[in-house]
Amino acid sequence: MKNLLFCVFTLIVFGAYSQLGKGGNVTGNMETNVQYLNNDSLIGAVAPEQKVVMNSYMNVNYSVGKFRAGARFESYLPSIAGYPNFYTGTGIGYRYAQYAGDRITVTAGNFYEQFGSGLILRSYEERALGLDNAMDGASIKFSPVDGVVLKGVMGKQRVDFIEGNLVNSEGIIRGVDGEINLNSIIPNFDQSDFKITIGGSLVSRYQAASNDTLILPKNVGSYGGRIDMKYKRFYLNGEYIYKENDPTQLNGYIYNPGHGALINFGYSQKGLGILLTAKSLDNILFRSDRTIEGTQAFINYLPATSNNHTYNLAGTLYPYGTNLFGEVAYQLDVLYKIPKKTKLGGRYGTDLHMNVSLTSGYERNTDNADMQKRRISYTAKPFQMTDSVYNFDFNFHVTRKLNKKFKASAHYFHFVYNNNVNPITKLATGYIHSDIGVLDLSYKINKNHTIRTELQGLFTKTDRGNWATLVVEYTISPNWFFTIIDQYNYGHPEEKLQLHYVLGAFGYTYNNSRFMFMYGKQRAGILCVGGVCRPVPATNGLTFTFTQSF
Repeated sequence: MKNLLFCVFTLIVFGAYSQLGKGGNVTGNMETNVQYLNNDSLIGAVAPEQKVVMNSYMNVNYSVGKFRAGARFESYLPSIAGYPNFYTGTGIGYRYAQYAGDRITVTAGNFYEQFGSGLILRSYEERALGLDNAMDGASIKFSPVDGVVLKGVMGKQRVDFIEGNLVNSEGIIRGVDGEINLNSIIPNFDQSDFKITIGGSLVSRYQAASNDTLILPKNVGSYGGRIDMKYKRFYLNGEYIYKENDPTQLNGYIYNPGHGALINFGYSQKGLGILLTAKSLDNILFRSDRTIEGTQAFINYLPATSNNHTYNLAGTLYPYGTNLFGEVAYQLDVLYKIPKKTKLGGRYGTDLHMNVSLTSGYERNTDNADMQKRRISYTAKPFQMTDSVYNFDFNFHVTRKLNKKFKASAHYFHFVYNNNVNPITKLATGYIHSDIGVLDLSYKINKNHTIRTELQGLFTKTDRGNWATLVVEYTISPNWFFTIIDQYNYGHPEEKLQLHYVLGAFGYTYNNSRFMFMYGKQRAGILCVGGVCRPVPATNGLTFTFTQSF
């Protein structure tokens, strides 16, 4: 009720203001996903009692002059298959009012914010994962002079949406951030080829103690700095964050401090790009409620250092995000374009992309006599890795346009996944080795008609064995598309489970509206976005999706 009154009052105020001759503008978008689900014992699909489930959202924004206000209406009746079960009912899940001046922006209500890379604070929404940790409070951004940006935030975080009511965490988050572009504030430095920006952040959480057997810190701080440097074709940026001891449900209520370090070094020129990333995380996960687990109440963001693969078999069977307890990881990403009109490059040139990443455990020293006095369980140094591999990912891609109508790409993936560290299957233990090959072919029949085909194969001697996937997509621009997907688990160790997962879809786009129908079977798997993963259950049924922007 408070959310509704807030939105109505804000819109009335701004509506009245617009009547004074200033004018106003309403924008927004909506999305509705409806599923009719069936039981299917062979693939493990379980239909809810309601049979029909729905997720629906609508964002409405009103702006007039330098003022802006809006709300997001959400409905889960109940939520679609695999979505977090704390999304139920219909109500307002997000509402805000904002003033954006030339030098200052002030927001009251809900807002999203990020300091630096997000290692210390990132409030954001990832709808595919059911992740929304929007802040609820106040935010101020101030730029006193060009090249200087100061931020301050205070509020609570969204953790639940129960029966249409927005539920915030117990903890209160306070944070300040500053960033200075030295080229902008130092005289005559703006023309230099050397570009440098520095920044620093401080974030703390207050939560009352709730444990009768432990002395828990009510205020926990996290702080650090970052630097971003560029010189002609080279760039180097890094960030280091230190977190004070924070006993939580996830870490077993230990009193260790934590740290996060992220370094990127790159080189870029026409036709060539190289990026090397190094990451070290230990007990750095920061939540606004120490008792919550899962994907709720994240104050900070732990970035992944492996590719977020888009092809079906590579992206959903053995994907790796980020280990929340800690890890050391390295990644090398190289993009190269063989010049056009050469023997190897062909008429249009050929794109090559190689990516390799290695993630390992964190080496921790437990033989320190002083640790018990300090009530910590181990000591650790940044980038001190063990020989225990959590994940290894090598992938190579070749893309070439053969003529004006035909484009082809070939992709190879090699994964080594440690199922003991992040269990995703009960059919294997230890390391799961898999190889994937993909051939992607696209042919433009004429100006409006295009057909695209994917041939995928996954080969492994463990878990559910080998897979094959066929995707055929036919597009009639600008309105229609038709797709059929067949995933075949022909290598499953149990013959009765060597199943085809066939799925058909078609869609229609009209101006800013898009309709899509999809029917068939989808296998259980893992969905990862930006280092955060969640299990996706097997389903059998019909899905209808509608999106609209205005």
